[in-house]
Amino acid sequence: MMAWSAVLFGLTFLTALVVGTYHMIAFSQSVGRSVRPLQEPSIVPSIFQEPRLLWMGLPYAVVLLVILLSHELGHYLFCWRYRVDATLPVFIPAPTLIGTFGAFIRIRGVIPHRNALLDIGVAGPLTGFLCSLPFLALGVVLSQPMTAGPPPTDGDTGIIYFGEPLIWKLLVWLLRDDPPGTDLMVHPIALAAWFGVLATNLNLFPIGQLDGGHVAYAVLGPRARWLSRAFWFGLAALAIHNFVWFAWTLMTLLIGFRHPPTLWDDRPLDGRRRWLALAAAGVFFLTFMPDPVRIHL
Repeated sequence: MMAWSAVLFGLTFLTALVVGTYHMIAFSQSVGRSVRPLQEPSIVPSIFQEPRLLWMGLPYAVVLLVILLSHELGHYLFCWRYRVDATLPVFIPAPTLIGTFGAFIRIRGVIPHRNALLDIGVAGPLTGFLCSLPFLALGVVLSQPMTAGPPPTDGDTGIIYFGEPLIWKLLVWLLRDDPPGTDLMVHPIALAAWFGVLATNLNLFPIGQLDGGHVAYAVLGPRARWLSRAFWFGLAALAIHNFVWFAWTLMTLLIGFRHPPTLWDDRPLDGRRRWLALAAAGVFFLTFMPDPVRIHL
């Protein structure tokens, strides 16, 4: 299993490196830096012709994998602390806009009590979010201002718009002083951190097997199923307007609504864990965006 995890991690690093190279070249060309333009409709043939281009994707790939790895290690280390059998983090390589379909660990043991369930569930998203923050801030500083253009028309194709969660808006307000009517050409480091923020938000939905579902179950017990159903229907409503939510609605159905086996006890959560649950809810609202990705075809 360890060898297989290492192979998948290496392949994911490679796909993230290729995608990061594409994002860096696109960013450099957009802000007028001297970078050889891509001659191919896909970056892959260009990389085969000139492999040294790959170094440009290194910051993106490293930031993205560090954030995803920190999230999964948060879960894994708390599983180890409570002697719960779990796999090492498994990464999924994919030639997508991100370069991966994310990562996961599989919990195979029985979670001993509700306090352990909350700790294991909340450790991943909080660790991933805290890891994302410095990279997101650095990316905000490195992003370049651009004059806002007119709304897209039917002749404008291939334009990708990324949603702005509250944490992004707060960092832009704190770290930049651009004049009104200015858009930002997002630096690839910020883009990698943005994907990490999106992954955090997706996992914090209090639905079934998601991290937020574990936290809700630890706090509310069996009553969490009502919260889970309400949020799933809300997710389905969002799916009407955005393909990201459509894909996540289907994914939650595939993952299922059952929780890992837990030796339930009626002891109340202590004060620290209540604060952790509130922190998870706060991170959810800081990272939520109604329209995460929109592609104007």
